[in-house]
Amino acid sequence: MRVVVAGATGLIGARTVAGLRDHGVDVVPVSRRHGVDVITGSGLDEALRGAAVVVDVTDAPTRTEEAGLRFFRIATANLLAAAVSAGVEHHVVLSVAGAGRLRSGYFLAKELQEYQSGQSSIPHSIVRAALSFESLEAMAVADTRPDGVHVAPALIRPLATNDVAAAVAHVAVGLPLLGTLEVAGPEEYRLDDLTAKLLAAKGDARSVVTDVRARLLAAEVGRRALLPGPGAHIGHTTFGAWLAQR
Repeated sequence: MRVVVAGATGLIGARTVAGLRDHGVDVVPVSRRHGVDVITGSGLDEALRGAAVVVDVTDAPTRTEEAGLRFFRIATANLLAAAVSAGVEHHVVLSVAGAGRLRSGYFLAKELQEYQSGQSSIPHSIVRAALSFESLEAMAVADTRPDGVHVAPALIRPLATNDVAAAVAHVAVGLPLLGTLEVAGPEEYRLDDLTAKLLAAKGDARSVVTDVRARLLAAEVGRRALLPGPGAHIGHTTFGAWLAQR
């Protein structure tokens, strides 16, 4: 089996490539570093030649509404067109918890990506993952308000990027789901409480301000909007184990 991974040099992409190789899969990593551009389409046809599966773990360079919608609309269309031409049998897309429910540019862009994949003639699988510890930490560190980090008290089941990558790799070597698999972590937290733990673990002395109006990736977040539904795949790495691994 030959699997093409688009976005292969990102944090999740690199780990997905490693996980697939552990499965004994012939992996073709795709990124601009490898001479392939999903926006211009340059190098895509050659990279997908002979591939059975395409895994899309690309991400927009910025998460504004205009940039996100443009990136996913063009990149997904180019990937799907090249995949159809190559006779690809399975298209796997990494999406994010909240797509289809939360209304901001990034979540709308991921919803568009899911829709495009579902409309293609290629059998598809969508892996809709909860936010990772790493991404939540990065968002907290980037907050620059003078009175502290404002975080909504939403419920969340975060997971490690290793668990996200493992789920994507597992789906890629299986039969197409023709639908969506939600992936979440083994523990439930309130987002404001978890953010305080993440900052403390980094030695960041800023306080966390619980704020029901605080946004996540520019979206208003209801209390349960980030939780998975029944039947979600649950990762293995707890917050404590993730910290220990670091």
